[in-house]
Amino acid sequence: MAISVVMPALEMAQETGKLLAWRKKEGEPITKGEPLLEIETDKAVVEIEAPADGILAGVRSHEGAVVPVGETIAWIVAPGEKPPVSASSATPTGRTKTGDSVKPTAATTPTTQASPPKSIGISPKARRLAKENGIDLAQIRGTGPDGTITTEDVLATKNSSGTSPEPATESIASSSLSTVARLMAERTTKSWTTVPHFFVMRDADSGKLLELQKKFKSKYDKSQQVTPSITDCIISLIARVLERHPAVNSSWVNDVVRQNSSINISLAIAVPDGVVAPVIHKANKATLLEIATQRVALADRARANRLLPADLSGGTFTVSNLGMYKVDAFTAIITPPQAAILAVGVVSDRVVAVNGKPAIRPVMTLSLSSDHRVLDGARAAVFLNDVVEAIREPEALLVLG
Repeated sequence: MAISVVMPALEMAQETGKLLAWRKKEGEPITKGEPLLEIETDKAVVEIEAPADGILAGVRSHEGAVVPVGETIAWIVAPGEKPPVSASSATPTGRTKTGDSVKPTAATTPTTQASPPKSIGISPKARRLAKENGIDLAQIRGTGPDGTITTEDVLATKNSSGTSPEPATESIASSSLSTVARLMAERTTKSWTTVPHFFVMRDADSGKLLELQKKFKSKYDKSQQVTPSITDCIISLIARVLERHPAVNSSWVNDVVRQNSSINISLAIAVPDGVVAPVIHKANKATLLEIATQRVALADRARANRLLPADLSGGTFTVSNLGMYKVDAFTAIITPPQAAILAVGVVSDRVVAVNGKPAIRPVMTLSLSSDHRVLDGARAAVFLNDVVEAIREPEALLVLG
């Protein structure tokens, strides 16, 4: 029996996905779990695996197509089997066969109309981009499925109309952004301009945490593949502190606050063209070795551009650690719909007061960025205080496994 390949939903509020590349050609055999295609969402480029064994057939959407979530884009059939008639008779996304009835599109709409017909869709990114550039939606010809207006359509209209022309410059070379860099630019801009950020900061004495991490390292079984790092320890501690602060582990969704049932920590990881944030699921239930193992695997897949859909979905809180780059302190931009992100600086020796006397202690600076729609200053401060105390006295919460 034919198995449909659909555009998956990889994140909250996702309406469409862009098909970047097919890994298999129509008519080629494929094995379940084998890479089948790459798609782009608002967060990253992800690799989609084949849902079954068989032959790729009835491909409806081609590279560059923007497809609604849940729409069938191809079929996997048994040898000799034909794809369903609805798929085989279909033409590539965004087109219709000669003689078929055609729904009105922005191109056939009178230019005096203020907005496209309700039957025509528009992606959230495209709508925002058109608004920011003062472009009348009625002037845009949608090239997505059923005339859907895409980000590329808005950019094409902007360029053709000469909106906000850039001054000519001979001394500076320009280059187009990579997909990862463009996605990062878009989502950080949206977050910074739509989420009311506020920040609280604390210094944390990290002496006992360093001692415990070294202790774990000395007991480390050489047959294991990874050694827990300071980042792994911080993820583990934060996950357990979040158990006592469900408000911080919440999300802003459709103008309401939703408390998440699982504690899934996103970790910001630098890749050649930007930053991605894969997720360690149920981090509060994992041992330190399990967290370290997952972190290494996620980092390897991220840098090889081979993250899976599950790697990027479900994050409820983000950690961004720039300590390895010798950064003392910084503030980070929230990843919606999450309520907060913790920025971690380098552990360095500082002169501090201990029992009323100056002493040199290893200290790190923590900066918590919070969504003021979800958290107020007092709740954010209490949570950060508990994180600082967990770092000062980590023995009770860290379990090596």
